[in-house]
Amino acid sequence: EYETVRLQHEDVKQSRDQAKKELKSLKELQSPVTEKIQETGEHFESLDMKIRDKATEIKDVSQKCKQKQDALEMKDKQIEEINQALRMKKDEEMDRRRKIRDTHKMIEEWKNELSTMAVAENLQPQTDAINYELKKLQEERANFDAEISDIKAEEMNQEREKKKIIDRLGQLNNIMNMKEEHLKARSRDTHTALMWLRNNKDKFKKNVCEPMMLEINVKDSRHAKYVENHVSANDMRAFVFESHEDMEMFLMRDNQKLKVNAVCAPAESCAESLPSRPIEELRRYGFFSYLRELFDAPRPVMSYLCSQYRVHDVPVGTEKTRDMIERVIQETKLKQIYTSEERYLVKVSAYTNLVFSTNTSLRAAQFLSNSVDTDERRQLENQQQDINNTLKSLEMRLATLFERQKYLERRDNELRQQKKTLLERGNRRRQLESKIAVKYDSLKQLDQDAINLEKESQMANTKIKEINTQKARLVTELMHLIKRCISLNILKAHLVLQSVTVAAEKNRLESEYKAAREELRAAEQRFHELDERKRDLTENCKELMQKARQACNLGPKENLPKEFQTAFQALPSTLEEIDAVLNEEKTRASCFTGLNASVVEEYNKQTEEIQQLTGYLEEKQKELDNYKQKISQVKERWLNPLKKLIEQINVKFSNFFSSMQCAGEVDLHVENEEEYDKYGIRIRVKFHSSTQLHELTPYHQSGGEKSVS
Repeated sequence: EYETVRLQHEDVKQSRDQAKKELKSLKELQSPVTEKIQETGEHFESLDMKIRDKATEIKDVSQKCKQKQDALEMKDKQIEEINQALRMKKDEEMDRRRKIRDTHKMIEEWKNELSTMAVAENLQPQTDAINYELKKLQEERANFDAEISDIKAEEMNQEREKKKIIDRLGQLNNIMNMKEEHLKARSRDTHTALMWLRNNKDKFKKNVCEPMMLEINVKDSRHAKYVENHVSANDMRAFVFESHEDMEMFLMRDNQKLKVNAVCAPAESCAESLPSRPIEELRRYGFFSYLRELFDAPRPVMSYLCSQYRVHDVPVGTEKTRDMIERVIQETKLKQIYTSEERYLVKVSAYTNLVFSTNTSLRAAQFLSNSVDTDERRQLENQQQDINNTLKSLEMRLATLFERQKYLERRDNELRQQKKTLLERGNRRRQLESKIAVKYDSLKQLDQDAINLEKESQMANTKIKEINTQKARLVTELMHLIKRCISLNILKAHLVLQSVTVAAEKNRLESEYKAAREELRAAEQRFHELDERKRDLTENCKELMQKARQACNLGPKENLPKEFQTAFQALPSTLEEIDAVLNEEKTRASCFTGLNASVVEEYNKQTEEIQQLTGYLEEKQKELDNYKQKISQVKERWLNPLKKLIEQINVKFSNFFSSMQCAGEVDLHVENEEEYDKYGIRIRVKFHSSTQLHELTPYHQSGGEKSVS
């Protein structure tokens, strides 16, 4: 085993020495390229510095050009101001001359008026007549104001009464709303159909009544139980129609498929049907009314109830009726009877003529306990209509009074104007004389304010000539600056072209350097692998030599005895042949009766398994080390250029923001170096001097700031 490993060691050592020579050769070749890249980089930075210097110089010259242009514009503005001032002087002088002409004309007109004006006029009779008529008008207006106040007070009283009536009608409507909520709780389909009906009444040819429980109004809530016990719950929720055609159309109801009840009133109304006998004949039995007289309902509903339930012929009694019920049944021959708490149905046998009666206790009212007093509601609505009519009449009276008041006000203004004219006629002469004197004074002032336009024009021309001289000097300076700016831009363009050429050369050298670097890394890796393999084989040789000496009982300095050499010469010279001989001897040894074969087999099996696992573990460890090294190499090839690129972007980004008097920076954001999918670019900006740098997010900056960034 030692000899086999030693031969392997010699082969690996030769391969390692060869790899070392190749590695040295590659390093020697790479050194000039590195120096060339460094020289090119320094040249590129030098050119970049010169370009920046030229850009700064161009910026300074451009700023000076801008200052000269601003100065020229200021000179033009000064010339325009001088011309504007001269024009204003001319306009002022023209206006002064026009005022003088107009003043002379006015003085002449007033003198002519004075020459034709009578010395004195007696205007007192006309003034007295106007004063008398004004007094009469004021008295009449006072009377109208008093009448208007009375009408407005009456309007306020009527409005208060109207509000009381509206509030009471609202209370009655609330009762109706309670009944609708009761209906909704009992039958949602019926309530839905009710809402549909109210929105579509125009589709029906004749009148359609809402569910009876909403249409029936019991006059006394204590009597509601009689009506509810007499009319079925289904009919209480039923809609009442006057024609079968309308009822069929309602039941279709746009295919809503709602479960509702509907009935049709008789073609001939039964609402006015008379009872079989007057109620007066039944009072001695305790009856106080027929069922129909206990409630109000629309005519179709009442007609249906009279036809279907004969409410016009069913009497309602008291406790007195209950106490004498047998006598009542025998003597009155009534088919249905109500006492204070019970309902009786009476039937006569067709065969024996015997009378049978059944009685049931009355259920408490559910639907009609909250009834609206229709008489009160009708009376309130009539009162509301009367008040509306009264208010309308009052408004018409007010309109008439206001028209008369406007006429009196116009007449008052006319009289006052006439009075004013008369007074002015008396004072006109004195006013004219005073006005003429004032105008003569204004003429003197206008003569003093005369402007010498020729002198003003000469002064303006002198100023403009001086400014034009300054402008010529500014234009000459501006031309020199523009030429300087052009030459600087040409120099900068040449430098930029050189910079582009050097940058291309630098990129080419860096690409070649990267390729050579990859080759160098591969050579280094091969050398390290061979060197590691050599060290492992050396250690293995030492261990095998030590085991061999121990097996032969030899010391570190002892040589192999001749008897061992003779014995070994009789054995095979290869490991495979020696293993075959060993297996043969082991087989022969297993035949001894004193040795347990299963123990030997288990020992051999576990020993082999240990060797296999040890080899597998070493192999996987080497694979893991190789993968880590490759990952490190790939990461370095990817991350270093990326960092350099981001740094270049950061420099330009910061320069751009500095030019806008802001601050900004860009960097590589890494939370965990091993999670490459979470690497990202982080942008931090500052738009105001009073704030700190903040990361660019969808929430912190404004829309404009995000767009600029």
